[in-house]
Amino acid sequence: MRISIFGMGYVGAVCAGCLADRGHTVIGVDIAQTKIDLINRGESPIVEPGLEELLRKGVDAGRIRATSDTHDAIHHTDLSMVCVGTPSKKNGDLDLHFVETVVAEIGTALRDKKERHTVVIRSTVLPGTIREVVLPLLEATSGKRAGRDFGLAVNPEFLRESTAIVDYNDPPMTVIGEWDKASGDQLAELYSTLSAPLIRKPIEVAEMVKYTCNVWHATKITFANEIGNIAKELGVDGREVMDVMCQDRKLNLSSYYLKPGYAFGGSCLPKDVRALNFRATQVDAPHPLIGSLMQSNEIHLKRAFDLVASFGDRRIGMLGLSFKAQTDDLRESPLVELAEMLIGKGYDLSIFDENIEYARVHGANREYITSRIPHISSLLNPDLDEVIENSEVLIVGQRDRNFEKVLNGARGDRKVVDLIGFMPHASTPEMQGICW
Repeated sequence: MRISIFGMGYVGAVCAGCLADRGHTVIGVDIAQTKIDLINRGESPIVEPGLEELLRKGVDAGRIRATSDTHDAIHHTDLSMVCVGTPSKKNGDLDLHFVETVVAEIGTALRDKKERHTVVIRSTVLPGTIREVVLPLLEATSGKRAGRDFGLAVNPEFLRESTAIVDYNDPPMTVIGEWDKASGDQLAELYSTLSAPLIRKPIEVAEMVKYTCNVWHATKITFANEIGNIAKELGVDGREVMDVMCQDRKLNLSSYYLKPGYAFGGSCLPKDVRALNFRATQVDAPHPLIGSLMQSNEIHLKRAFDLVASFGDRRIGMLGLSFKAQTDDLRESPLVELAEMLIGKGYDLSIFDENIEYARVHGANREYITSRIPHISSLLNPDLDEVIENSEVLIVGQRDRNFEKVLNGARGDRKVVDLIGFMPHASTPEMQGICW
């Protein structure tokens, strides 16, 4: 393909070298004449292992050149990648000045271009930026319509400085956020030789993915450092602790707990988080991330209550009471907490949980149910159909396949709060997912 890349910094220069190395023709665009001259001489404008060799190879083969002329670049390529910086403002928001400037120049150049051209944003931008900033600016300056007259897509990069070329050629995944299918197809073809999973999503998802990945990396670093601080103060080598933790790839280093849903609970997680918080405070080990976990969990629990209350109805059916499906363990169940909140606010609550119903008669938790939560126990109903029929709002609180069938079979006007993720679509006025 013929590709123009706007911004010859870390991302743009690496992309130029790697794309040219794969046989594409690349025009680099930048306002800094120093960078333009360096690239045209086959020299790297940044320090990155192996990049200068790729740039020199591309220039010598006639596949790379650099310019400051946007019109020239647009009219001699089929696809443009915007790789300019998005630095922080003083208040933490993104400064989109460079993106807006480049996008306006691209749009102006597109005004008198007859052939279809695709604009791809590789700069890191917050969700909503393409729809609210980039798209209107491109259409206003070009006088054309996205998806009809020109293509538009987001293609977040996952390049680490010092290993950027390796990361480009062997990425963990390639994410395409597409405004229109033709743009997605064009980008998919561009990456067809890479072995990584190719993921095509709506633009806003692709915008959010980059932030999610980077914040997750920051969270992991902070978590490991806090554990290390606490461990050291307790006379333990934090490196050994984290090394052992990372050997568990079934739960610790996996996607198992990385799914949006309801608050955590049960006999272990809340108790152990509190205990480690207490001991860390005792030994004066700073732990703001770990120390915020219980507060964040409480906020998420309250979010579920607010979703129920937002409907304005009083008769509530709760499907599930124990802290997860196929158990009768009620200890620190977030569903018990939610039930307490609903009862306290005067809601007419009916609960179905066949495991708790069994435990109330036979199980080891019988004493807990009758002595600790008798006011909730009295609201249990063994008839699922009756709970459903008599409720204006249903709360789906456990990952029980029977509850999934209930949700999917709910009549069109049935109001539902889904705490699990059974809904096949995002929230609607009648069906609210806690995180979707």
